[in-house]
Amino acid sequence: MTPMIFVSLPVTDLQASIAFYKALGFGQNPQFSDDTSACMVWSEAIHAMLLTHAKWRTFTERPLPPPGTTGVMLSLALASRDAVDEMNRAAAAHGGQADVNPVQELGFMYGRDLADPDGHLWGAFWMDPAAAMPPADEKAS
Repeated sequence: MTPMIFVSLPVTDLQASIAFYKALGFGQNPQFSDDTSACMVWSEAIHAMLLTHAKWRTFTERPLPPPGTTGVMLSLALASRDAVDEMNRAAAAHGGQADVNPVQELGFMYGRDLADPDGHLWGAFWMDPAAAMPPADEKAS
């Protein structure tokens, strides 16, 4: 079996969160979705589990983070700069917030961070790995 990651996220409004993640390009796996949770699929290996607060409580008794705070930011590598911009536009148009941090323009890498309707942070970025690597003659040194 291919190693997979399921990121569990507590959400206030499950249907609004499903619509938000679909707008960002996630698919939904109905096999792992019901009226208390939704499995949103980014890739074969990356899934976001959206959980109502009641469902979240079945996994942990730890307190939910206060609104406006975060303990983690998840980042997704995208195919192009345009895809990064499109994801931020979709976030803003579907109940989230675009550009929650300054845009990163590093030449070989371009990133824009967004928040979902519950404030969970996602970094959308494009990177040209060839441009980030040192020239071949520098590697030999």
